[in-house]
Amino acid sequence: QVPLVESGGGLVQAGGSLTVSCAASVRHFNAYAMAWFRQAPGKEREFVAAISRGGSSTDYADSAKERFTISRDNDKNTVHLQMTNLQPDDTAIYYCAQSTVMTRGTLRVKAWGQGTQVTVSS
Repeated sequence: QVPLVESGGGLVQAGGSLTVSCAASVRHFNAYAMAWFRQAPGKEREFVAAISRGGSSTDYADSAKERFTISRDNDKNTVHLQMTNLQPDDTAIYYCAQSTVMTRGTLRVKAWGQGTQVTVSS
């Protein structure tokens, strides 16, 4: 059973909005911080946003601040990333990530989803 499954990616025009979601089939979902990373072609995977176990704390990369919102529903074992004012530079595969503490680094990630493609056309 795949622990993290992303959905909601797609093609959107510049300036548009999109929400990607991650469903976690793990026990004690609320014991884990969750995050979103992304990887564009030819680039390293980079941090986008993170949320604490209970959802009270969030952290955003500078590129995501004021445009993206991370949220989670611990009753449904889901985490979401609402993205607004999308730009072509946001084109990437977006990955859901699970860790024991909030992190911006990939080394502390315990599990990854398979990724969902987001493409922003100009």
